[in-house]
Amino acid sequence: MRQSRFTEAQIIGMIKEQEAGMPTAEVCRRHGLSPASFYKFKAKYGGMNVSDTHRLKSLEDENAKLKRLLADTMLDNVVLKDLLGKN
Repeated sequence: MRQSRFTEAQIIGMIKEQEAGMPTAEVCRRHGLSPASFYKFKAKYGGMNVSDTHRLKSLEDENAKLKRLLADTMLDNVVLKDLLGKN
């Protein structure tokens, strides 16, 4: 997945600028991003603090690790069932 050019702190700063009354078009122009990207960021990070984003990132990483572990275990189970079924 492509990494954003903006950190979570920068994104939250942009959202706070817009919430403080600056027009969305002006925020987008100052930071060099499209309005669609801004609204995507706002949907994901709206109402969060920087500490909340760090927690979200760590939870997403842990979730991905657990999904990989589950997939590996399920694959091992399939292989074992195939071996037992062939004997």
